[in-house]
Amino acid sequence: MRELTEKELYLALSHAKSLDEQAGRTILEQFQTEKPALAQTIFGVFSSVIVEQDQSMAHLFMDLCFDIICVFQHAFGNLPNQQTMGFGWLKKSAALMDTELQAMMSGNLMDSKFRNKLQDRFTDRLINSNVQTGLVKFLHDSISEYATDNPVKPEALQMTQTMVFVAVQLFGNMYDHVEQANRN
Repeated sequence: MRELTEKELYLALSHAKSLDEQAGRTILEQFQTEKPALAQTIFGVFSSVIVEQDQSMAHLFMDLCFDIICVFQHAFGNLPNQQTMGFGWLKKSAALMDTELQAMMSGNLMDSKFRNKLQDRFTDRLINSNVQTGLVKFLHDSISEYATDNPVKPEALQMTQTMVFVAVQLFGNMYDHVEQANRN
């Protein structure tokens, strides 16, 4: 997957911001219906990790995830459906991400060697993946701007930025997976 140009990103974000409430609701319902494993990971697991730190940041995270969905759809076409992706791939990706995220949370009891291995694998996968840096920067700036205007714990700010980065990665991986499958 290629990185979006500034113009492409601007157009996609403008499109996301121009949608009315009904169109937005339709996009979210379709996403949850067609990709329940991914939707549960993003809106369930990820947001619950953030809500432990700050509920308002969890709400912001979900709003930004809507922008992510819209940007990817606008720039790269409709999101691959679960049948195209294969439920096994989505389930495996979501379970792997959930396990790695559990290792990132300090309150979870876990063998330290196993925790370190999961954290290292998570970091390696993120470093070696395709990143939409312009989109991530825009989303991180939005989070920082929100934190400037609202009292937010530094941990909540960092966790929200991390989860946004991971969500962008998941979408990129999803499109990459379909692209690779179509080449084979």
